[in-house]
Amino acid sequence: MRIRATVAASLGALALTAVIVPAAQAAGNSEVRAAASQATAHASKSASPKATAFSATGTADDQQGDTAISNVVVNGGKDVVLGTTAKKTVTVTFTATDNSGIDTSTGYAVLYHGTDIDHSDYGSVPSQQVGDANNCATTSATTATCTMTFTIDPHADLANAAAGSWKTWAIASGKDGDYSQRENVKTFGMKRYSKLTTNAGPEPVAKGKTLTVTGSLTRANWDNYTYAGYTNQPVKLQFKKAGTTTYTTVKTVTSSSTGGLKTTVTAAYDGYWRYSFAGTSTTPAVTSASDYVDVR
Repeated sequence: MRIRATVAASLGALALTAVIVPAAQAAGNSEVRAAASQATAHASKSASPKATAFSATGTADDQQGDTAISNVVVNGGKDVVLGTTAKKTVTVTFTATDNSGIDTSTGYAVLYHGTDIDHSDYGSVPSQQVGDANNCATTSATTATCTMTFTIDPHADLANAAAGSWKTWAIASGKDGDYSQRENVKTFGMKRYSKLTTNAGPEPVAKGKTLTVTGSLTRANWDNYTYAGYTNQPVKLQFKKAGTTTYTTVKTVTSSSTGGLKTTVTAAYDGYWRYSFAGTSTTPAVTSASDYVDVR
């Protein structure tokens, strides 16, 4: 369920009263903060007596001893791209190390959008429960690999304002009570799926005559679950001569107020025309299918 940043939650109370997060899909600000708080509360139970207190809400970096979190990978290292209907499963893995070994029940992660969890507006909690010993798998006497699975639904969990850079909060503890809590251990892109078309004509066309190449650049609108034109964007018009293997950029065309593309070129050779968009921080790169034109 989408929750705005104005939703209040008493994290101190949550940390004391709840240590298990039910299996869930993507969540808003209050759920993400609660999950971080609960994971912190669980990990703090095994903290060394010499350790300083964990961050009260679980929303800031905190460190004790030699426990470390590294090798964080979100969605296989690729941007998370969603359209208007299909849900997407995202896997997050990280390595936890401690010279005394890792308490596998303490590994946990959440995803969020915002400067920090306290000021986040969108986020996601994993299907795994806090405190489950299977959240991490021991790989050596000092190392464990932790795996979290998230399911994100564009209808329930996203809005256009959520597109852009997201962050990963993670925690893990050693068997000796050492721990590491990281508010932003990895960033990744959450992007609105894009589409691009190309149509060149007339077909066939006489050599030396004008060829008109049209197209449309659209992207997912997470506010109303439709596709709308992506306006005022630079899009490359590319051509590949028949019998060759490489496309070359002929010119750059700017998309219209409706995402439309239109330009003219002089027909010289048989070949393939296409548009290619480099992408932005909120929208992935996309290249259209090619359109073959016979020049006579």
